[in-house]
Amino acid sequence: MTRTPLQIARQEMAALARSRGAWVGLTATGVILGLAGPFGTDEFMRPLPRILYWIIVAAIGFFVGSAVATVVAETLRARRVGLWTSVIVAGACAGVVNFTLLLAVNAGVFGVEFLELEPLLILGANVVVISIIIAAAFVAIERQITGAEPGEMKGSGPAAPAPPRLIDRLPVDKRGRLISVSVQDHYVEVATTKGAELILLRLSDAMGETGAVSGMQVHRSHWVATGEVTAARRDGARAILTMSDGRDIPVSRTYVPAVKEAGLLP
Repeated sequence: MTRTPLQIARQEMAALARSRGAWVGLTATGVILGLAGPFGTDEFMRPLPRILYWIIVAAIGFFVGSAVATVVAETLRARRVGLWTSVIVAGACAGVVNFTLLLAVNAGVFGVEFLELEPLLILGANVVVISIIIAAAFVAIERQITGAEPGEMKGSGPAAPAPPRLIDRLPVDKRGRLISVSVQDHYVEVATTKGAELILLRLSDAMGETGAVSGMQVHRSHWVATGEVTAARRDGARAILTMSDGRDIPVSRTYVPAVKEAGLLP
């Protein structure tokens, strides 16, 4: 039940899509580029359409580029490729994909007659180089803030909270961030970012051992860590939560108000 690169990318994209700061930054970037009118867009577009164009381009580039870079980097890291090699390759791949999408957008907006070879080669090289620089900058900033490589939990330190007691019941190779606890016959299945394990324990006792992890019971058979919920949808009077490992967990009618109050449901 280890998360795949696609699941990790999906979790990150869901978090970014819910981030007000990300949308504010993208809008500001689009407005600035729209006013500046780079790459000749000031010659062919009026201010308002130009600003809208650059907001759309910025949003597509950010989300698609981030998703591609995450999938590539996580795939390479799983194969024990070095961190910075993974970052450079991931940034380059994101740049190629973004450049392809930019060509499609420009062909639709300006027409194919504007697609001349020499300017396209220069633009493509710029997009790839910028994507690599952005990917490297994000990794460097994350390492500076967390003191660990991306995707890894920070090591020991005064600010690191103690793991919940429930995690101590798991085999060492399954001790990751707590995702959910679910009833399985007379056992509970404890799911973490490192996998899942069945433990002979009642759900109420397991919930009492989740420690400082922010979470809540959403069903008579399920408890979830709220920070690991990546998506939520209605299912009649009930609801469905999608967790960071890709699993769907049902929310019974009784717990829907509490889940909504926690901000997990619209």
